[in-house]
Amino acid sequence: MAISAAVQEEQPATRFAKDQLKSIIERIERLEEEKKTISDDIRDVYAESKGNGFDVKALRTIVRLRKQDPNERQEQETILETYMQALGMS
Repeated sequence: MAISAAVQEEQPATRFAKDQLKSIIERIERLEEEKKTISDDIRDVYAESKGNGFDVKALRTIVRLRKQDPNERQEQETILETYMQALGMS
């Protein structure tokens, strides 16, 4: 009986740690659900754009390029251009 009584009477620090852990897990779960919702919304926008005649692959490329630093993007474009010229592709 002494063991089960000890289990039921948690130290305040232990109880706080458990509550904090539970709170963290619940926040992560909510954020994961929001992330899924946003991901679904993005997919819907791409589907809508495809339905309007836009090339989704090109749109994804533009979104990726706009995230890059302009100088970094220019450097990559220059390297790509150089390689394409060397291979007789341009």
